[in-house]
Amino acid sequence: MKILVCISKTPDTTAKIAFTDNNTKFAADGVQWIINPYDEWYALVRAIELKEADPSITLHLINVGNADSEPIIRKALALGGDEAIRVNSDVADSYYVAAQIAAIAKEGQYDLIFTGKETIDYNGSSIGGMVAELLDLPYISHAVQFHLEGQQAKVTREIEGGEEIDLAPLPLVVSCQKGMAEQRIPNMKGIMGARTKPLKIAEPVAADILTQVASFDMPPAKAGVKLVSPENPAELVRLLHEEAKAI
Repeated sequence: MKILVCISKTPDTTAKIAFTDNNTKFAADGVQWIINPYDEWYALVRAIELKEADPSITLHLINVGNADSEPIIRKALALGGDEAIRVNSDVADSYYVAAQIAAIAKEGQYDLIFTGKETIDYNGSSIGGMVAELLDLPYISHAVQFHLEGQQAKVTREIEGGEEIDLAPLPLVVSCQKGMAEQRIPNMKGIMGARTKPLKIAEPVAADILTQVASFDMPPAKAGVKLVSPENPAELVRLLHEEAKAI
């Protein structure tokens, strides 16, 4: 069995966010980059667990990005991937990225493709569905549990007010979220071994870019705290009626 895990590079959650070029581009200078947590903690770690249970599984990683993505790819390899593929391209829009992943996946004939449910920067939650559509494969989103039963997957996913259990044949595309696995930290053996694991560079295939950023806007600054004297409940009531609704 062959598993492909899609990983992306995102800003650290503590990074200071700013925009350039008339608010049309993210200002990347000085930003600390990490593996998108949904890709790392849930998609990748669950794939590693499957490989640990069945050593015959081959686990590959894919990233669409430039050479500055390679540190996060090496970290993913240190966690447990067998080899990685970097599609040498700027990240354009979701469709473009999905097209690159689908081209590699089609060539590699993977049985299972894992993605995180979304990236923590753009929160698009669209890559998995697009990859599945381009490959004409079934797709299950927001998975919190995943088990293999021969050539069939048993997937538990969150729905409004509860959970849903799906059965689907392989090959299959699944997006993963909290509950799928527990975060791991690379050990020294994994870090040293990652230096020699294959990292292949693939050139991008032709694909349309269907969206472009018109502008970014920062959220409004938080309003200051207002203290109301306990002897003045009428003022508290007024604030709740007139100002709290606008927050």
